[in-house]
Amino acid sequence: MFVLSAIFLALVYGLVAGISGWFPSGFVAGAMQGGADLVGRLGIGDAGRRAHWFYRDVPVPAPPAFHDTGRSFQGVNLVTQVEADGGLSIQLLEMDGACLHRWDVDWFELWPDATHVPERFVPQARPGTHVHGAVLLENGDVVFNFEHLGLMRLDRSGQVVWRLPYQTHHSIVREGADRLWVCGQKEHTEPSAAFPNVVTPFAEDTILLVTTDGEIVRTWSVAELLRRGGYQGLLHLGTTDNFTTRIEGEVTHLNHVEPFPAGMQEGLFRRGDVLVSLRNVNTVFVFDRSNGDIRFLSTGQFVRQHDPHFVDGETLSVFDNNNIGPEEFGPQSRIALLHARDRRVETVFAGSSGQPFFSPILGRHQWLPNGNLLITDACAGRAIELDRQGRSVWWYIHYIDEETVGIVEQVLRLPASAAQAFQRG
Repeated sequence: MFVLSAIFLALVYGLVAGISGWFPSGFVAGAMQGGADLVGRLGIGDAGRRAHWFYRDVPVPAPPAFHDTGRSFQGVNLVTQVEADGGLSIQLLEMDGACLHRWDVDWFELWPDATHVPERFVPQARPGTHVHGAVLLENGDVVFNFEHLGLMRLDRSGQVVWRLPYQTHHSIVREGADRLWVCGQKEHTEPSAAFPNVVTPFAEDTILLVTTDGEIVRTWSVAELLRRGGYQGLLHLGTTDNFTTRIEGEVTHLNHVEPFPAGMQEGLFRRGDVLVSLRNVNTVFVFDRSNGDIRFLSTGQFVRQHDPHFVDGETLSVFDNNNIGPEEFGPQSRIALLHARDRRVETVFAGSSGQPFFSPILGRHQWLPNGNLLITDACAGRAIELDRQGRSVWWYIHYIDEETVGIVEQVLRLPASAAQAFQRG
């Protein structure tokens, strides 16, 4: 009875501690995160697939993999996803799912001699990482990120054109014919006066402007942009130490950067502006690339957001992961408009009990020329296209088997002309 009572009390305390944040909940959470990171580095076996966040069970019977009502914006889809065996693929798919071209990418085969990756990020077994951010060039080459490991360009046959040995990650956005905006990180193993009270090792978020030939044109430090703009407090939001403001782990988590589009009419936002998303501090901001001045900043209006875009000279749209989940049917993500003049937030689409939509991490959205909205619901392994009334007009679901889907990092709709470099098959 004594042993049973002790076990019962330990279970009760563990439950209360997890809810209240009492000791040792912080250690447990850290151990769980470390375990998830380790699984990512060590690879995925068939037996462990169901337990890995790359995969999710789906209800049976499930809807078909593709559906097109005829009201979708026609084109082709650049898709990056995790495959059944832990492999990684980049595919160009037609609207009915027919594969026009496919790149099977393996970090160990394509970058066997990498020396630029810090030891704590070095993959040990397949997949070890995933593809996060990809763009298709006019000649059929593809440029993509091995997440936190490097930027690479492959030709149509899968041969390496170049590698950029820099810890790139998340988004890649084209500007003009020969420029790419990319998220990056720099590893720090020693204390730095530029990062007071940050526990080493830590990663400094950087913004890269890169040519399509793989040359870095310019870099910006996210921390420096924030400090110069008077927002240094954002770099210490995670502290629980009242006396030192010491912080550790990933401080800002840069996950998107894009320039103001050349053909868009200017307003509050203008040519030369660059839009940035920082997930861990729930912040999006716009800075002037010529002098680094922060021209607009919003903090706390979204929760762990991804993939913001310029909608026009006055408006941004945001994939709000919205992890807080107050709804009785569980957390639901949303696509929202941020009207910069009055900072008003308008929800365009949100998950509901009838149409669940929640991606705790990752996620993208794309405004199509006909006004439709294409959403990559990454963790649900799908993409869905909505018309102006919020009705589903096209979808894609990445089935691993009849009961499982794999994550889809990106579904990007391209004009049909993008397929001219490829033959169907």
